[in-house]
Amino acid sequence: MAARSRRARLEDVHELAMGMPHVTVESGSRGKPIYQVGGKSFVFFRNPRPDAVDPATFERYPDVIVFWVSSESDKQALVQDQASPFFTTQHFDGHPSVLVRGSRIGELTVQELAEVIQDAWLARASAARSAAWLQAHSGG
Repeated sequence: MAARSRRARLEDVHELAMGMPHVTVESGSRGKPIYQVGGKSFVFFRNPRPDAVDPATFERYPDVIVFWVSSESDKQALVQDQASPFFTTQHFDGHPSVLVRGSRIGELTVQELAEVIQDAWLARASAARSAAWLQAHSGG
């Protein structure tokens, strides 16, 4: 099986985020990583919060990852599919991001995860950095 088509793992989130240019990693509360470009977060690992809970037990999800998106329509495309591992909460209404539980990251292929992380980076990088990256990855 090709590496890009295998099921994603949690460590892929870290590797793919760090693989984007000009990335720095900040340590959030409880030491959870916050991946940034130009001082702007594009992927981060959230602490358990009251807005993201198991509907059966009401226990807070301990493994929520936040990915920036470029628009509300991109967000809706990811969260509207009930089979998708992406979700949002009322806390994130109007915020350009989607959430996914780390325990569900394997529902994505590495390629799908890479696209989400690349899009998150592009949503937060400067126009010059975005243009340079897009030009280098245009395939033409």
